[in-house]
Amino acid sequence: MKIKSTKFKDLKIISSPVHIDKRGHFREIFKKNFFLRKKFVFTCVSSSKKNVLRGMHLQTKFSQGKYLSVLKGEIFDVAVDLRKGSKNFGKYFSIRLSDKNGKSLYIPPGFAHGFVGLKKENIISYHCTNYRSKKHELGIIWNDKNIKIKWPIKKPKLSQKDKKNISFKDYLKSYE
Repeated sequence: MKIKSTKFKDLKIISSPVHIDKRGHFREIFKKNFFLRKKFVFTCVSSSKKNVLRGMHLQTKFSQGKYLSVLKGEIFDVAVDLRKGSKNFGKYFSIRLSDKNGKSLYIPPGFAHGFVGLKKENIISYHCTNYRSKKHELGIIWNDKNIKIKWPIKKPKLSQKDKKNISFKDYLKSYE
């Protein structure tokens, strides 16, 4: 496994080889020694169909660090830096993660996160550093005019909850 830094402090790309043969494939996705100072408290798995967009989610309190790996399929993954004082505040990082490219992503606390499924079936594993706090959940609208994320699709499938996400300007007014 290899860890690559990004221009966003503490946001890391983790790459591991994917061993493929006629039986299928094998890939290591997590090694504790790569995350000695991170304490993951729970893991969850989500499944999304093609063009399903989930995000941009965050918790206003009890912020979560997330380590994501795609177990099946491919996603376009996005993290928006919302850490006060960060030189990249309000900017986003994007990457394609798949079961074939062997890339995973660690997103530190203080980011909004979302992704869109690019294959027929997409299964994603998340290791999180904090528990979900439904009371403190918030979402920023996927196509916010100020953040200007360059999504690879134009008409995503959204949950009713994500259709009601707020603008980045409204986030700034309420949570800055």
